[in-house]
Amino acid sequence: MTDNFRQDHMLGGGGFGNVYKGFITEDLKKGLQPITVAVKVHDGDNSYQGHREWLAEVIFLGQLSHPNLVKLIGYCCEDEHRVLIYEYMARGSVENNLFSRVLLPLSWSIRMKIAFGAAKGLAFLHEAEKPVIYRDFKTSNILLDVDYNAKLSDFGLAKDGPVGDKSHVSTRIMGTYGYAAPEYIMTGHLSPRSDVYSFGVVLLELVTGRKSLDKTRPAREQNLADWALPFLREKKKLLSIVDPRLEGDYPIKGVHKAAMLAYHCLNRNPKARPLMRDIVDSLEPLQLPPNDDKPQPPIFTVITANANGGFERKDSHLIIT
Repeated sequence: MTDNFRQDHMLGGGGFGNVYKGFITEDLKKGLQPITVAVKVHDGDNSYQGHREWLAEVIFLGQLSHPNLVKLIGYCCEDEHRVLIYEYMARGSVENNLFSRVLLPLSWSIRMKIAFGAAKGLAFLHEAEKPVIYRDFKTSNILLDVDYNAKLSDFGLAKDGPVGDKSHVSTRIMGTYGYAAPEYIMTGHLSPRSDVYSFGVVLLELVTGRKSLDKTRPAREQNLADWALPFLREKKKLLSIVDPRLEGDYPIKGVHKAAMLAYHCLNRNPKARPLMRDIVDSLEPLQLPPNDDKPQPPIFTVITANANGGFERKDSHLIIT
């Protein structure tokens, strides 16, 4: 599928190992539909944690199906090898699109489309017959197809949610600092509202264009949730933290509503946070049609030297006549 894990097929990597672009053809097995896939290869250290995360993905994605969850197409468990095969998501992660210095900035309507899709994915997990807590909701785990439809990927840390009259499950603290809910970090108590907090952080990232944790910024601005929270309720101050790359091209009322939603998601008291189904309902009115329904021509980037000895980047539409 990956042409022997060719380096130019590598899409990315992480603590688990590498992800490659692959191709399923009829040569592999007669009757298979030709399809492009993503092949996730776990490191061969055969660690207990690595196997557990691989197994969690197989179990959860093998049982759950929703338009906003990435599809698991197959897996491999042979000797020490652990591999997962997913549908291929052409635009990669929200993280790469939102914080890229090369790609054009995501428009406000696309950012709200991403938030809406990811919220629907989380709501589905929380309201499944056996509730699931995602536990690692962040921009690098939300993938985008060619139309910017968001799908949750990487279920390695997902956990069965509380059942009956229990409000939480107690578990070892796992996840990503900057996104993890404060009560979970302090006590290990995990609930669906822990995911809601993480959703609030991602919504803040979409609004501000800043990373959840950024050590390159001044000390007071490094943790996005701590820094942005005081701005979210004050309409006059709020616009000063909106992503400047949007250049004012956003509906002010929509920004206010998104900011208030993030504010409620980030409540220190987990019981005061909204449910994911309510978040979906709040985001639905914020969905905007694209400014122009006509397909845009391809974009190409020209980098030229300027008079000061530096470089300038110019993005242009490629017109084919």
